[in-house]
Amino acid sequence: MDNNLIHFIDVNQLRVGLYIHLDLGWMDHPFTLSNFKVKDEDQINKIRKIGLKKLRYDPNRSDCDPLPQNTIPDSAVKGKTISDKAEAKETVSVVLTDEEKAEAEKKKRHTERLTMLHKALDDNEKKFVATSNNAKHVLKNIVSNPKESIEEAQELINEMVECAYTESEIAIHAVNGNRSTDHHFVHPLNVTVLSMMMAKSIEISEKEARMLGMAALLHDIGKAEIPDKILMKSDELTKSEQSFYEEHCEIGARMALEYGMPKRLATIISQHHEFADGSGYPKRLLNDQIDPLARLLCLVNGFDNLCNPKVPSKAMTPYAALAHLFANQRSQYDETLLRRMIKSLGVYPPGSIVQLSNGMHGIVVSVNPNNPLRPYVMMHNPLHDREQPDILDLREDPTMTIVTCLRPIQLPPDALAYLSPRRKLSYFLDKDFIEKI
Repeated sequence: MDNNLIHFIDVNQLRVGLYIHLDLGWMDHPFTLSNFKVKDEDQINKIRKIGLKKLRYDPNRSDCDPLPQNTIPDSAVKGKTISDKAEAKETVSVVLTDEEKAEAEKKKRHTERLTMLHKALDDNEKKFVATSNNAKHVLKNIVSNPKESIEEAQELINEMVECAYTESEIAIHAVNGNRSTDHHFVHPLNVTVLSMMMAKSIEISEKEARMLGMAALLHDIGKAEIPDKILMKSDELTKSEQSFYEEHCEIGARMALEYGMPKRLATIISQHHEFADGSGYPKRLLNDQIDPLARLLCLVNGFDNLCNPKVPSKAMTPYAALAHLFANQRSQYDETLLRRMIKSLGVYPPGSIVQLSNGMHGIVVSVNPNNPLRPYVMMHNPLHDREQPDILDLREDPTMTIVTCLRPIQLPPDALAYLSPRRKLSYFLDKDFIEKI
């Protein structure tokens, strides 16, 4: 068959088994792909509702012929002899122009890339769930079986450092897919992921990054000796309770030394709540008195605590958290590191709920720190199944911009239900995402 021929059918000729192409943008129809084999009557009804009068189909990939159709006018038939016109009443074949072929190829590449993007995000979420479970296992068993837990922690951190350092580009994701839930949220893992992003951004050595990663994952181990009634209390702590709570930093440092970890790692753990202006704890150290890696850990820990507080109703969006740190707490942190984090995460970090210049709403799902102003956005599009939502790569459309960031309660009810933002925001780092797309 001539590859330059394209076959059209009237929409009323649709039947199960035909392989069709929807010549629409991927946001303009309710299917995951723009080309597929029709599998049931429900799909046919959805196709008819789109409003197309004719459809392109591939006879070589179809299981059957189209339904007969006797209403296609002869004028629709191009390049056919009189003897061919009877057959053309059922199937119309035309020769594509170079421009049409180029447009069809562009749409095909876009559809294929969207499929790859969904697969990359799905694979990334599988890795996140596994890593979350590993982190929980480490933290649960660190007291009862420190040797094995530390070995597991080192393996996990080595994988993260390798991910961050072996590729020129990495992506940081806000996990909000179908495989994970709020139960997979682990604050120390979030802090570790953000720490690895920052480690790569400020170009510390891999050895330093491993030291930072271990301290980040284990920074709260001292809470094992703090009563649950203090840790779980949602109201403001009393002065004596706050004093007791602050001891978790030095308890964690002591535990790290007892478990045979380096002295510097213990120091970083002990200082992860020390602020640059001397208002932190436990020793009220000033900026130059704090280990540089502890200053970094303190910053990402503070950011995650704003996004994921004990009381969910007090949670800030990542956008609001960054703005709050810069506007209200800048003196507490190393300002160079704070500016670097804002640059790496972008004005609209992963997890931010946004409205685009076309009026649609979405959640920023992934940011490449090398191009933070053009993130990937999961769109609210009711024509698409929530299991396979539209993902817009803003790098592909320079005319599309983010115009504002919203809180969940500011979303229209249908958009809120569709986007379903998590109460707990989880981050994950992956190099394979960049490789796959």
